[in-house]
Amino acid sequence: MSEPIRTAVMGASGRMGQMLVAAVDANPRVVLSGVTERAGHDWIGRDLGECMGGAARGIIVADDPLDVFASAQAVLEFTAPAATVAHAELAAQARAAFIVGTTGLTDEDIARLEAASRHAPIVRAGNFSLGVNLLTVLTRKVAAALDEEYDIEIIEMHHRYKVDAPSGTALMLGEAAAAGRGVALADVSDRGRDGMTGARKPGDIGFAALRGGDVIGEHEVIFAGAGERIALRHSASDRQLFARGAVRAAIWAFHQKPGTYDMLDVLGLGG
Repeated sequence: MSEPIRTAVMGASGRMGQMLVAAVDANPRVVLSGVTERAGHDWIGRDLGECMGGAARGIIVADDPLDVFASAQAVLEFTAPAATVAHAELAAQARAAFIVGTTGLTDEDIARLEAASRHAPIVRAGNFSLGVNLLTVLTRKVAAALDEEYDIEIIEMHHRYKVDAPSGTALMLGEAAAAGRGVALADVSDRGRDGMTGARKPGDIGFAALRGGDVIGEHEVIFAGAGERIALRHSASDRQLFARGAVRAAIWAFHQKPGTYDMLDVLGLGG
C-alpha cells in the first residue's frame, strides 16, 4: 500500500472542521498533516488533540496557512469565501489538491479559483454527499425530458445558523435543471417572491430557502405540470457524510492533473 496522502484541514475548530479531522483520521489512505484557524483564535499554538478534548497528538493549530500548505499534498477547505480564495493561491503554489466546500462564493471568487486550478487540481462542490450528487444527475435528466409546461421549484431547509441562501446545494440543483433545459441559470432564476409579483414566468426556476432548528440539510426539486407533480428529494441525517465525501474527493484529486472538477467527476458520474 502506498504512503497515505498528507492532508490538511483549514478552519479546524468549526463543526465541519472537526468532522473533517475525524474523517481524515478514520481513512487509512490519508493522514492529517496540519490544521489552521484564523488569527487570534484561542486554539492557535495549542495541540489539536487537546483542543478537541482528547489526548495530545503532536499537531499544533497554526494561524499561518503557508507552513501548513508547504507540508500538505491535499487540503480540505470549508471556511469563508475570502479565506478560500487566498488559500486557493497557496494550493496553486504548493501544487496541492484543493477540496472546496465553501458556500457563498461570488463569480469573482470562482474565477480566482479557476485561475488557481491551472496549477493544482481543485474539486469544488455545493455538496459532497453521494445521494445529493445522484439527485443532481436525476434533476438534469428530468429537466431535459420535460418542457416548460412543467414549472421547476427548488426548496431547501437548513438550521437557523446558516448564513447564505439559497444553499450551495440548491444552486447546484438549479444549475443541473438549467443545463437540462439548455439555458443559463442566471437568466431564469427566481429567488424571491413577495407581494404582488404577478403570474409565474414560464421557464423560470424558482428557489425557496427555509431556516430553522437544527436541520442538517433537506432539498427537494419539484416539477409541477398540469394535473401532476414530480418531486425529487434528499434529506441528510448525519453531517459526517459530507466530511467522508470530501476525503474521498481529496484521494481522487491527488491523482489528477491540474484543473477544475466537481463531485460528479469524483464519483464517475460526469459527462
